[in-house]
Amino acid sequence: MGSPGLFGGHVSQPQPPQLQQQQRNLSLHEYMSIGLLKEAGISVPEGMVASSSEEAYAVAKQIGSKDLVVKAQVLAGGRGKGTFEGGLKGGVRIVYSPEEARDISSQMIGRKLYTKQTGEAGRICNQVFICERRYPRREYYFAITMERSYQGPVLIGSSQGGVNIEDVAAENPDAIVKEPIDIAEGIKMEQAVKVAKEMGFPSALVNEAAENMVKLYNLFIKYDASMLEINPMVEDSSGVGTHARTHTHTHFMLMCMDAKINFDSNAEYRQKKVFEMQDWTQEDPRDRQAAKADLNYIGLDGTIGCLVNGAGLAMATMDIIKLHGGTPANFLDVGGGATAHQVTEAFKLITSDRKVQAILVNIFGGIMRCDVIAQGIIMAVRDLDLKIPIVVRLQGTRVDDAKALIAASPLKILACDDLDEAAKMVVKLSEIVSLAKEAQVDITFQLPI
Repeated sequence: MGSPGLFGGHVSQPQPPQLQQQQRNLSLHEYMSIGLLKEAGISVPEGMVASSSEEAYAVAKQIGSKDLVVKAQVLAGGRGKGTFEGGLKGGVRIVYSPEEARDISSQMIGRKLYTKQTGEAGRICNQVFICERRYPRREYYFAITMERSYQGPVLIGSSQGGVNIEDVAAENPDAIVKEPIDIAEGIKMEQAVKVAKEMGFPSALVNEAAENMVKLYNLFIKYDASMLEINPMVEDSSGVGTHARTHTHTHFMLMCMDAKINFDSNAEYRQKKVFEMQDWTQEDPRDRQAAKADLNYIGLDGTIGCLVNGAGLAMATMDIIKLHGGTPANFLDVGGGATAHQVTEAFKLITSDRKVQAILVNIFGGIMRCDVIAQGIIMAVRDLDLKIPIVVRLQGTRVDDAKALIAASPLKILACDDLDEAAKMVVKLSEIVSLAKEAQVDITFQLPI
């Protein structure tokens, strides 16, 4: 399965190397995406999900076909070429009996799958999707994505499906068809027909392919998707396979063999059904904690925790830490209307990272009151019994009240007005803490008041 890298826009900018994969948009398991397609009246292979090897055996019997495919439900591309802990090769396996389905499932469920996309961390496989094996004549690639350069959705198709679409794009860009859709007018049948013809569907199937594309586009819009990818969409001979037709001539039909859909997280408020399906076992546990507390959090590799309000200020804060020779341990934006509780949660997230040696709080109180933040900081330091130094730079609404609160508290929190000074100070302090840890000296780090 391809990654959105093919579409240019939102992945081609060079990413800072230390940035871990972040949850920009919700991704659902294949069996759930296939379920949404089925609801929309699109042909998909018959299949069922199983959470244990015994259940896999029962499901395989129920489907009743001799040839089945067992697919690991892991949110990562390149499953087919992945390896499980325990040594099983391949997260997509063809099996020939319910017994074999049981055996292969037992080597997948409860184990991590390592693919090109998961890296060393791997991702846990808690379920397998078991579906009938089809024998397609030809495989095509089809996707819909939101694309900046077209200022809206674009249909993407290729006659080369079932392979890494990135490789096709690199070697033969002409093999990829692109058709932008006016989001206000919606999709026109003639656009879908044009794409189907250019993708090389046989004339008998062009209309069916176009109808499916229209259904997929409507599903894409209905659920606020940011990307929908079918790889492969196939020309399937329905005279073969599990449901042999009564007539003797072979009828070719169109089928979506696989589906990957990403959803815009800003649409969560109106896409409750979809967002309830999110599988948190596939995410960094800190991402879940951040989502629960309504915080924007991304873990990085450095030693200085950052707690900032506003994404722009957060990025500037990370830059200034870098400038003074430090390394940020995270990006954390508490947003404009943070509460004392959110600040406490933010501190929990930051300090759950063992690498953090010092924390810089940089708050510009516009909408947000500095005194509320100060209360949150004091609460967090007390509740979490924090031993590492904390430098706080507050500006804006009720800043004097905030400073008074910090000064009155018995806690060792360093207040600093100047951002440059604050950054220099936090870098120095983190170095001192690191040295103390390296020397394995059991000291309590105290700041002079």
